[in-house]
Amino acid sequence: MASGSLAARGDDGATWKPLKHPHRQTLILGLDCATEQYVFDVPTDRLPNLSALRDRGLWGRLKSCIPPITCPAWLCMATSRDPGQLGIYGFRNRADYSYDTLVTAHTGMFEAPLLWETLSAHGLCSVILGVPGIYPPRPFKGWQVCSFLSAGMQGGDYTYPRELRDEIAATVPGYVIDVQDFRSEDKDGLLRRISEMTERRFDLAEHLMRTRPWDLFWLVEMGPDRMHHCFWRFGAPDHRLYEPGHRYENAIADYYSRLDERVGDLLRLAPDDALVLVVSDHGAQTLEGAVCVNDWLMQEGYLTLSHIPSAPSALLPEWVDWSRTRAWAEGGYYARVFLNIRGREPRGIVEPADARALLEELKGKIEAIRDHQGLPMGNRAFWPWSIYREARNMPPDLVVYFGGLRWRSAGTVGHRTTHILENDTGPDDANHSQHGILILADPLREEHGEVAGATIYDVAPTVLERMGLPVPPEMIGRPL
Repeated sequence: MASGSLAARGDDGATWKPLKHPHRQTLILGLDCATEQYVFDVPTDRLPNLSALRDRGLWGRLKSCIPPITCPAWLCMATSRDPGQLGIYGFRNRADYSYDTLVTAHTGMFEAPLLWETLSAHGLCSVILGVPGIYPPRPFKGWQVCSFLSAGMQGGDYTYPRELRDEIAATVPGYVIDVQDFRSEDKDGLLRRISEMTERRFDLAEHLMRTRPWDLFWLVEMGPDRMHHCFWRFGAPDHRLYEPGHRYENAIADYYSRLDERVGDLLRLAPDDALVLVVSDHGAQTLEGAVCVNDWLMQEGYLTLSHIPSAPSALLPEWVDWSRTRAWAEGGYYARVFLNIRGREPRGIVEPADARALLEELKGKIEAIRDHQGLPMGNRAFWPWSIYREARNMPPDLVVYFGGLRWRSAGTVGHRTTHILENDTGPDDANHSQHGILILADPLREEHGEVAGATIYDVAPTVLERMGLPVPPEMIGRPL
């Protein structure tokens, strides 16, 4: 592999020449939301490169964190810490215990070292491209291009070092960190934009792989996630809107075929003895609808509004009668339920001593909610302290899965019903599932076949162990 003439940069602004050392190079190909239906359950000739990796290594389902969402899942993978230890519970998190302060997840919210920061401490160099949740960039030995969770490409420091922005503009014109307005009915336009985004991401990956020395190269491509949310129903017979023979029926499968070709391009640039992992942060499944959790809380007497909108709208704090409200919720792929606790929230009314009993009551009622046809949904409500080792920052009081995540949580109010058969924030065909994928190809080890029980927390320890480095005891995963 050509290493190029550019040296790596460290947190003190200094540069290093490429080091000669016995450590192996590792290539991690992150395919956001890649799911076993489209990677494992297809003919091998559809995905020759991914299938070849699978044939010469280990493969299987990769269990995500709770909740299985892009953010915090990639951060959990890169740190081998759970969401509570990071204090990140979704894309947006409470900044304090007021009613209206939510902030996008960022690197200032946690101190746990990311995998490439651990490698940097050992003098090793990394190229990090598109891994979600790592904005603003934290200095390390190498180069970084941030993901769609960065502040944007216009004027924001979405690269490390900063001058890498100009190189990207010159070498990969039109590079984008995400597809704009992917929840849209313009399917032709979406298909074109997702394809262009993926092609340019891999073009940039090839450029960086050719021109930078690296010990770890970690790419995350968002295209599979966007394809699933936009086109899942066309290829999913269990979706209520599925139409056999629709012209988009093979859109996702065709996208994966092209994705496989671009994976092959990167594999040909990597050294023959490189450790290669293909991973996803979660999977995908058919979205059946959404549970209007705040409307349900109103019906059950936990949430009282002084103003009820005439049409479904975001829940505004000024509409809530906090003197009569015990609980409210945020929507999304899952629900986050918060109690209005005296001494914690500004106008709290729930006595701290009564909070646990109230949560037990809510948990029981939420898990008993039936679907729009009166059938059991299989809902699950988790207490943060029962699923996380810590609960840093401002955790939700309950983490709720509706229908095994086949139902979203609609945080808007004014639906006047508990269930809607759509997403309340725009067209969406799929929700996340708890398991993504793992392929691990190690040319230096004779190991083949399906591996069971792997989790996203195991990725970083596995990389460190196979690169000949110690695994920090703070990591909660295990080397595979």
